[in-house]
Amino acid sequence: MTTPFGRKVREMRHQSGTTLKDLADALGVSQAYLSALETGRRPRPTPARVDQICAYFGIIWDEAEALKDLARLSQPRITIDTTGLSPDATELANRLSQRIRRLDAKTVRRLLDILE
Repeated sequence: MTTPFGRKVREMRHQSGTTLKDLADALGVSQAYLSALETGRRPRPTPARVDQICAYFGIIWDEAEALKDLARLSQPRITIDTTGLSPDATELANRLSQRIRRLDAKTVRRLLDILE
């Protein structure tokens, strides 16, 4: 499974014809690290790493902000603190954590659309 950020980086890499090795060398990281970042086995990248990737692909302005947003939304392990929120908010967070693996892609997309 991958993260939104990893999926986007892989997509950009493939569209530009860039190999994993080429991008890893340009960023000064190992191919294993870059592969793990693309597949979601590594946590989200640092802002500096995202800036490096933007520079490599020549991404600026809105596209760069969109990639930074994807990086922020790509933490595979999260904690939701509902302290001070309503009991309903706490129940929602708990139910989602218990059921998210069983949700199909269409339901996940619908929930994302609601949250946007």
